[in-house]
Amino acid sequence: MDVTQYLEIFLDETKEHLQTLSDQFMILEQDPENMDTINEIFRSAHTLKGMAGTMGYKRMQNLTHDMENVFSEVRNNTIKVDGPMVDLLFQCLDALEEYTDNIANSSDEGDNDNEHLIKALNDYLEKKTAGGEAAPASEPAKEEPAPAAAEEASAEDVSDKAKWDQIKIGESETSVLSEAVSQGKKVYGVTVYVQESCILKAARAFLVFKAVEDLGEIILSEPSAQDIEDEKFEFDFSMIVITDADEEAVKKAVMSVSEIEAAYVGAMEFGQEAKAEASSDTKEETAVQKAHPSPAAPDHGAKNGAAGKPAAAQKAGKPIVNRTVRVDIEKLDVLMNLVSELIIAKNSLVSASTQEGLETNGSFNEQIEYLESVTTNLHESVMKVRMVPIENVVQKFPKMIRDLSKQLNKKISLQMSGEETELDRTVVDEIGDPLMHLLRNSADHGLETPDVRLERGKPEEGTVFLNAYQDGNTVVIEVGDDGNGIDVDAVRRKAIERGTITAEQAENMEDKDIVNLLFLPSFSTAKQVTDISGRGVGLDVVKSKIESLSGEVDVKTKLGEGSTFTIRLPLTLAIIQALMVEIGGEKYAVSLGSIQTIEDVAKSEVKLVENKEVMNLRGTVVPLVRMNKVLDIESTKGPDDNLLVIIVKKGDKLAGLVVDELMGQQEIVIKSLGKYINKSKIISGATILGDGEVALILDTNALI
Repeated sequence: MDVTQYLEIFLDETKEHLQTLSDQFMILEQDPENMDTINEIFRSAHTLKGMAGTMGYKRMQNLTHDMENVFSEVRNNTIKVDGPMVDLLFQCLDALEEYTDNIANSSDEGDNDNEHLIKALNDYLEKKTAGGEAAPASEPAKEEPAPAAAEEASAEDVSDKAKWDQIKIGESETSVLSEAVSQGKKVYGVTVYVQESCILKAARAFLVFKAVEDLGEIILSEPSAQDIEDEKFEFDFSMIVITDADEEAVKKAVMSVSEIEAAYVGAMEFGQEAKAEASSDTKEETAVQKAHPSPAAPDHGAKNGAAGKPAAAQKAGKPIVNRTVRVDIEKLDVLMNLVSELIIAKNSLVSASTQEGLETNGSFNEQIEYLESVTTNLHESVMKVRMVPIENVVQKFPKMIRDLSKQLNKKISLQMSGEETELDRTVVDEIGDPLMHLLRNSADHGLETPDVRLERGKPEEGTVFLNAYQDGNTVVIEVGDDGNGIDVDAVRRKAIERGTITAEQAENMEDKDIVNLLFLPSFSTAKQVTDISGRGVGLDVVKSKIESLSGEVDVKTKLGEGSTFTIRLPLTLAIIQALMVEIGGEKYAVSLGSIQTIEDVAKSEVKLVENKEVMNLRGTVVPLVRMNKVLDIESTKGPDDNLLVIIVKKGDKLAGLVVDELMGQQEIVIKSLGKYINKSKIISGATILGDGEVALILDTNALI
């Protein structure tokens, strides 16, 4: 069977279940008797086992099967959860993640059987059996066939569950069935129930159809084959089959598909209702079906047939599924590019109308304004579709901090807030590594050992935090700890020792400037290299990655109290509001998000400090950057003219960009310069203006 068409959805669903397992293991470690958590772990392991089985990933299926068995016993109180079990479960999670990564990279799970993990899981089961007394009571929960349960089903129950007699048979089907009977073939009605925990219902149904078709021909099904393929059915479907095989063979073929809960097969005397003596077979009744009503229970399907089910009941069953859709990010990129081109076209129309003198035409003006409104709304809608919560990235951090706590022999608590804060999908995909670097840095360098913390009067357990929130057109993410903080003197000594700065420079540098030296490549104050940090990579990687996303990173620290790294990121990287300016006759764009104010400054107000131009802005000394000198072009302003200064901000730093003229605010599309001309740090990209001219976008962070 070719399962490649299901690979993408399999990977998506598997990653969600692995994250659920990670979250639940964390809860289980703190509260080993939490039955909700135990049930959730059982369900996730059970579902993963079924999905892996469907896709043919046997090693993954075996491992999750044994995890499910252990939790079946935990649910029945015959095995107790302890610390070593939780450690083992996290090792199993690592193994499952390795399988998933292999599948994502090569569609193959690899050849690691993880026998040591499977043996350790089975050791728990053997200890339980050796313990004796409680074992017999838990036997039904093991995945063993329970034929007696099926035999006890009353004739009334069977007739209610065997729904093939509700299939409407037309004249053409009647003649086919009559012909088959006359040739000595058998006609069976088959009703199949899929487990409620099954994720890929359509895939299961496909496998059932394939198994039955190996024995004969399916004449009709309810719902139709198309509806089943589209997952437009609850957890059961029926069919009429012509075959030479007997009932048991048909039943066995259906039950050979995993995650099929029950199959009811009965001979049909054609033209009459199905025989009452329909046989039944119930697959292993797992503990999850005990906890939740079985999908094969009489009230699961109305007696008047699937077609007669009340619409309201069906609607209430799956409201969410019909309201969401998974979309490849590349398709959204294409959509965003088209919106970008539309905005450029709109800007061209506005520009053309001004040049042609059409602004006097009221009707044309109205149409332009209407187009502007539509493109703005379209842009906002596409942006909302691309926005995803940063939870997608940060949800893996609790497990990472737990592992670090064990490695470093420190007690660490992770506190997170604002996981629902949304960012553009492309940004979210990129910030995982920088945030991981900062958290590992906090755990390793930041937090003291428990004995040192107690000496300093701090709680033995150190706290690492990650807070996210939206601030205007930017998202702020703070990562920090209540540990030792950064030793500024140690950084200063290390910088002098490495020749980064001279002793004289070090004397005159402020503490925050010294701390910022940590963002230089290969600069580390770690006394020893570990697997966690101290390799001289980390903060420089964080800085370059964040700045490549048009963001900024800043750090505040206090010795003995801790450090906080603050990251600011733009909500979007594609389309921004900008202030268009002229410098030396050339047009440039400055992002509105970085602009504080615009000032008209008299030449007499410009002062010199250390031979550099500054201005006094309401009590704050702000350095000036003459953009014509930076860009090496001739200013159109005279030497005695007032200066036009744009005050821009990066973190808590201000600077004044001196420009020649202001052209006004405009929505612009950011276009990459490409790798051949992206060497200039002060230019972050380019945009196409309404008249077709190209304007460069100034990177205010780099200028500051």
